[in-house]
Amino acid sequence: MSNSVSIFDTTLRDGTQGEGISLTVDDKLKIALKLDQLGVQYIEGGWPGSNSKDIEFFHRARELKLTNAKISAFGSTRRKDISPENDHNLNRLVEAGVSVASIFGKSWDFHVHTAIQTTLEENLAMIHDSVRYLKSKGMEVIYLGEHFFDGYKNNPDYALQTVKAAESAGADWVVLCDTNGGSLPTEVSAIVAAVCASIQAPVGIHAHNDCELGVANSIAAVQAGARQVQGTINGFGERCGNANLCSVIPNLQLKLPYKCISEEQLASLTTIARYVSEIANVHMPVNQPFVGAAAFAHKGGIHVSAIMKHPKTYEHITPELVGNKQRVLVSELAGQSNLMVKATELKLDLNKQSTKTRDIIEKIKELEHRGYQFEGADASLELLLRRAFEDIKEAFTVESFKLLVEKSSGNAVNSEAIVKLKVHGESVYTAAEGNGPVNALDNALRKALSPYYPDIKQFHLTDYKVRVLDEKDATAAKVRVLIETTDFNNTWSTVGVSENVIEASWEALVDSIQYALIGKTYVCKSEESQEQVGLVNH
Repeated sequence: MSNSVSIFDTTLRDGTQGEGISLTVDDKLKIALKLDQLGVQYIEGGWPGSNSKDIEFFHRARELKLTNAKISAFGSTRRKDISPENDHNLNRLVEAGVSVASIFGKSWDFHVHTAIQTTLEENLAMIHDSVRYLKSKGMEVIYLGEHFFDGYKNNPDYALQTVKAAESAGADWVVLCDTNGGSLPTEVSAIVAAVCASIQAPVGIHAHNDCELGVANSIAAVQAGARQVQGTINGFGERCGNANLCSVIPNLQLKLPYKCISEEQLASLTTIARYVSEIANVHMPVNQPFVGAAAFAHKGGIHVSAIMKHPKTYEHITPELVGNKQRVLVSELAGQSNLMVKATELKLDLNKQSTKTRDIIEKIKELEHRGYQFEGADASLELLLRRAFEDIKEAFTVESFKLLVEKSSGNAVNSEAIVKLKVHGESVYTAAEGNGPVNALDNALRKALSPYYPDIKQFHLTDYKVRVLDEKDATAAKVRVLIETTDFNNTWSTVGVSENVIEASWEALVDSIQYALIGKTYVCKSEESQEQVGLVNH
């Protein structure tokens, strides 16, 4: 049996059924191109018989220049007591203009009697007729046995009859679905093996994650003979989600002797996972295996000391294989090893035995005791280290800021910020309005700096988080503010802490701009000279 496994991505169809996930047609087209770059063999674009958005997607998808993937349209078998030629949904699949159709039918006798309320014989005819009709239109047909594992456990003879009906009609793939996500890997393995022994058509697996076994069940199915895995990027999907392809693919390819995509494509997995998350506007868990920001992050001093000797001591694979990277976190749990690794990343020459090194470690621990958290604010940490060990020339210095907040009856709250800075020896005094005090400060700071650093217009705030650190102090509590900024090429995070949320926000905001500007050359206000600010290269 071949060790090649076909990847069928259903992020654009099943993934969009997840709570809080909504993709425009443009979003779906962008993601489709990324999935093609990843090297998946099939991209399920949607259900053209269900909504106008999916109809538009299939129309526009014809213009996509895909090199690896085929676009598949999703639908169901014909309705009971109607011919396939007269079935609206089947004809929409044909009209979608794609070469692949994936259609689901009932495998569980309970569903046949209860959900579609027909006879077992009519259900078999619905499956056979639908596959045969789509094959007659020249399409590749992937038959999805809905609730197959539940159906097999309840009535194995009938469940097998359903997939045999699809096979006899010419189905190119027979995919077994754990639709309720309630099966265990041992059950999946045994049932997939039984099906593979009973039919000649290649078998696939479509697992859901309701028991957090979607990935495990997909791998078990492949080991039992399945050669297609269906799932979604980041495990998006209804209820608890679908099998996460960002875990399935590297497990099959790096842990087992199966080939899904090329090594170069595998190395793009992290980038694509994060891209899809951004497009879907869904926060990606930092601890997501393989592709999460913390998947190869090390915090404990003993761990860091070990990985300095050899990464294999605390890493199960080389992060770069999936496009991720090793990170060393510096916190109150850190020892000298953490700081030395971070210094090496920044090309700082730190001496383990120096007083300055010991002092900065103690300072970091003292700051974290006060509420700072540098493991989520790498840019603030880098500034802290460089200010301690290098003679950095700041891009600007803050002299003062003022805020005016006005609320009159029946009107919105108006915020105005006034900032006074020193830039290249010149005093700059600027005011700006915003839809809130932090936004007003951000606007004023950018307005003051943009004549000196025009590229500041490329910086955009992408996340802003406030956490109360001392709940017992109520409105007087100390807060920690984390700000994430991007210039579309890089993303960096900074932190600020204070009993005053405005002051904490201002601290994080100023660090964010300083970090971005230090070490880059920008046109100065005079437009006649350029000045190199600081020593950092980003």
